[in-house]
Amino acid sequence: MICRDHARYYAEGADRGAGTATQVADRHHLWANLGDATERLVARLRSQWVPPAPEKEKVVPSEAPEGRRVRRTRERHAAVHALMDKGMGHSQIVAELGLDPKTARKFMRAATVEELIGDRRTGRQSSLDGHAAYLIARFNEGCHSALRLHRELTERGLTVSERTVRRFVHRLRENAKPATRPPVPKVREVTKLILTHPDNRPESGRVLLKQLLHRCRELDEARELIARFASILVHRRGQEDLEQWTTDAQASRLQELRGFATGLRKDWDADMAGLTLRWNSGPVEGHVNRIKMLKRQMFGRAKLDLLRKRVLLTS
Repeated sequence: MICRDHARYYAEGADRGAGTATQVADRHHLWANLGDATERLVARLRSQWVPPAPEKEKVVPSEAPEGRRVRRTRERHAAVHALMDKGMGHSQIVAELGLDPKTARKFMRAATVEELIGDRRTGRQSSLDGHAAYLIARFNEGCHSALRLHRELTERGLTVSERTVRRFVHRLRENAKPATRPPVPKVREVTKLILTHPDNRPESGRVLLKQLLHRCRELDEARELIARFASILVHRRGQEDLEQWTTDAQASRLQELRGFATGLRKDWDADMAGLTLRWNSGPVEGHVNRIKMLKRQMFGRAKLDLLRKRVLLTS
């Protein structure tokens, strides 16, 4: 028995060196090859299964956004009157909020914050009061460039600095409610969900996969074929089911799985043996991984003679 992967040189070497041996395709490599094909398939179909982006919400404030100074005034007024409601006096409020005594007294005397703000809701943006509606409309249309908006205002005959326009646009962005998009799963994440046994998928993964399969029928078709192949591989039912599976895969509209099935045909005897007999390359692969681990541990630290001793003594 010779266990190997699909590399042509392994097959040629086995034919030349042991022509009467039964060649067995390693199941680990068969599953890895199918996994690579699945990842390419998922990547190709990404535009179909990716969650749709929500519609962007426009910023439609009834008036120009408030400046930082106005917002701070509102916050201080609310804080001062909250302490007053608790029974605190002037000196206690000054100590609690760290305000200047005159400032604290002014806030205490104002019954409403509107008495302090007056007509200066937009802070230092008074030069834009007559053009705020135009700027908001242009912002909602998708023009978020302060430089371009400044140029348009200049063409409308308004003399205003670019810095003033930039501050106004910045406050519009702060007031805008950004459109939230559901997280987009990565190609490898979706591939892993498809290749994982249904009983081992987390609940969140099952819900996500169900949503993706609903959006993309081809992905659902691929999942069904892959699940069938996994059952053949695990239960070694090559003699009973491999022929039908390969025929179905080659007849599907999934070019990646058609290519995988064509590869099975090219090395049919070894693949049939791998999916029927108990032999596999597991012990060999385990030794190879152990040697690679030892090599990485010693990278740049020792020479080949010590590596040789470690490999032999731990066998």
